[in-house]
Amino acid sequence: MTAEQNKGAPERAQVSFRELGRAIRYLGHYRRVALYAYGALFLSIGAQLVVPLMVQNILNAVTEGLALQQTAAAPDLSRMAAERALYWAIALTLLFAVIRGLFAFAQSYMSETLGQGVAFDFRNELFAKIQRLSFSYHDRNQTGQLMIRATDDVEKLRLFIGQGLLMSVQSLVLLVGALSMLAITNGSLTLTVIGILPIALVLFMIFGRVSQPLFAAVQVKLSALNTILQENLAGIKVVKAFAREPQESAKFKHAAEELLNQQITLARVFSFLFPLIFLLANLGQLAVIYFGGRQVINNSLTIGEWQLFSLYLGYVFFPVGHLGFIIAQMSQAAASATRIFEILDAQNEVMEKAGAQPLPPIEGHVEFNNVTFRYFSSGEPVLSHIDLRAQPGETIALLGATGSGKTTIINLIPRFYDVSAGEVLIDGHDVRDVQIDSLRRQVGIVLQETNLFTGTIRDNIAFGRPDATDAQIVAAAKAAAAHDFIMSFPNGYETPVGERGTTLSGGQKQRVAIARALLLDPRILILDDSTSSVDVATEVQIQQALDRLMQGRTSFVIAQRISTVVSADQILVLDQGRIVAQGKHADLMETSELYAEIYRSQLVEDAVMVNDQLPMVNA
Repeated sequence: MTAEQNKGAPERAQVSFRELGRAIRYLGHYRRVALYAYGALFLSIGAQLVVPLMVQNILNAVTEGLALQQTAAAPDLSRMAAERALYWAIALTLLFAVIRGLFAFAQSYMSETLGQGVAFDFRNELFAKIQRLSFSYHDRNQTGQLMIRATDDVEKLRLFIGQGLLMSVQSLVLLVGALSMLAITNGSLTLTVIGILPIALVLFMIFGRVSQPLFAAVQVKLSALNTILQENLAGIKVVKAFAREPQESAKFKHAAEELLNQQITLARVFSFLFPLIFLLANLGQLAVIYFGGRQVINNSLTIGEWQLFSLYLGYVFFPVGHLGFIIAQMSQAAASATRIFEILDAQNEVMEKAGAQPLPPIEGHVEFNNVTFRYFSSGEPVLSHIDLRAQPGETIALLGATGSGKTTIINLIPRFYDVSAGEVLIDGHDVRDVQIDSLRRQVGIVLQETNLFTGTIRDNIAFGRPDATDAQIVAAAKAAAAHDFIMSFPNGYETPVGERGTTLSGGQKQRVAIARALLLDPRILILDDSTSSVDVATEVQIQQALDRLMQGRTSFVIAQRISTVVSADQILVLDQGRIVAQGKHADLMETSELYAEIYRSQLVEDAVMVNDQLPMVNA
């Protein structure tokens, strides 16, 4: 399957609560905060369960006082005793309410701290894993999908761990505590409502199972929407240049409609669930009113006991009602946890061996021994049986049509991909046997697609060496023929480049990228068509600088025009992933019909290009 085919494939929507359990174990990173949060929760619930007892005492004090006033010989004394009991009950009720409020605040603050801490850990782990994943993983996955998992999915997981999980424990403890108090208060009346709870729990289990894939599907639709948004923002110039705004708006609208329909489907499920739960709760309350009222009439239940029972009954149905919200959050979090761990568990196709040693300072010997390469370990090989030898200081030029395998060869040197067969050696070391960072620090690369980062020109040149001095940065810029245009800006090297370098021209960005690579002073230099975005005059300047800088470095140069590489020590002509001709320019002109044909056709093209641009240069 090709990268394009993989990118178009739908995301998996299989959800597992096992992954949610893995996410919850991240609370172990914050044991002390979790202990405080759950300790405050239990104390708050304990204070909450005491309040109905205080209310019962108040009502009993009132009713007993009234009875004593009617029968006692000294009604005033009886009234004073009843009032004293009433005041004590009210004071204790207020005390426990304050205690509950204080611990509820501590619980809320600590739980939010927990949720934010776990989200912090997940964001950092996701970013670090995405950075480490090989190019092949990014070839198969869209940027928008990865962004949603690192942002929206993490946020949904944070909400559950910071709120939903604590609410689940709170509801369970409150439910068990309230049922226990109900059974102690009036066992026969408790039996009238306890039969409703299994029905509610079964309903929640059914709706939880139904809602899980629906939440996962919402995240998939959201990823698709975000991908369209990200691609259009990144390519807004192309969209405007081709007047594609109406078509792109229609595409975005279609994705937004799919997301809307999926969310409405989910809302329909929960719109049915919550009224059903409240109906069950109301049925339970009606049963208590009927049977409790009969016991009051028969004098087997006091008003205070009936009120106590009613308050505890509220504590039973309150968490039952909350379970609907908890199930929704839990299902969302389970779907998001599954998607997050799909990235964290993704196998990296370029793995560092256990015990890999740092690559020592190299001289620049590069060997490809019978190298074959396939993308995603399947399909037709992109490279077949490649053999080449590069001595230190040599310049190796790669020529060939688009798709012939030029870029793939240079991607194997810094180990962006691993060979499917054969080996790539640097100074006799197989690149798979050394530490990746130590390898890439000794390889300077200027890719065909220039990527600059938000910041100043200085920051971008020093990207690989943040500790470089101003003198070293200026020297690299001069060598890349970038110093003059940089100094033409009012802020010089402190000029902001804008997002993706949008404030610079293509040629300027390319020269900054060249300076960035040269600042590393690498022993191996890779130039992937690095003069493709400049005019003839600038190309001449860059080529002269590169000719000087490639002295003493092993250089691999991909160029579309033969005129830029005629002086190379070796020229490799590739066709359909194979080296079909190899040698110096003069030898290839005699031995390779393909090379000679390319050279003659490009002489005509270069002559036309120079004539077209000479008036601009003279101007």
